[in-house]
Amino acid sequence: MQSILLVEDDAKLAGLLEAYLVRNGFQVQTVTDFRHVLEEFVEFGPDLVLMDVNLPQFDGYYWCRQIRTHSICPILFISARDSGMDQVMALEHGADDYITKPFQYEVVLAKVRSQLRRAYGMYAAVQQELKLKNGAMLLYPERYVLEYDGRSAELTQKESVLVEALMGKAGRVVGRDRLLELMWEDQHFIDDNTLNVYITRVRRKLKDLGAEEMLETVRGAGYRLLDLELSSQEGRE
Repeated sequence: MQSILLVEDDAKLAGLLEAYLVRNGFQVQTVTDFRHVLEEFVEFGPDLVLMDVNLPQFDGYYWCRQIRTHSICPILFISARDSGMDQVMALEHGADDYITKPFQYEVVLAKVRSQLRRAYGMYAAVQQELKLKNGAMLLYPERYVLEYDGRSAELTQKESVLVEALMGKAGRVVGRDRLLELMWEDQHFIDDNTLNVYITRVRRKLKDLGAEEMLETVRGAGYRLLDLELSSQEGRE
């Protein structure tokens, strides 16, 4: 029996949704203490999370980021917020899908089953988490987590794309145009200063990890991340 963690502060809706999912063969645990969502997630270990955006204490985006530091299980938002920006924010914070209220229970069930098939069933690839390695630096692009020397930092989706691009070309310069192309589908509508903002944010995360010197600006060309594998080999010679 596959399990679902339901994070919804509307008690009536949560009860109806839980009952419907249980009738359709799922084990459901509904969060009632919204101060400790992550602890409940870790203890329960669900296969999927259904979560509202508007929650007491912290919003669903916050808890989605927290869960992504522990798991790549499917996360579906259910929310009365129906703007495109809310859906973009959900996806950028690590969600897999977004369902607007009011919804049909059959639609929720279909989306839940679809995500579970993709993650664990007939459409699932070998369940091995993707990670990129550059010496002692590890990036988990599916969870937006960067690790170095025993420390870890949470990234946003754009920051993760930026770090992934730099790690993939470690030791070589990655041009600004290439980074803009990878981070935004149509970079023509992106202010050139926006990339500077993200570079600054990534530098701050690297500083928190004790790796602030690893990202170099190559004036007039782009940015380069130190190749830690090469540096390690040279140190042994």
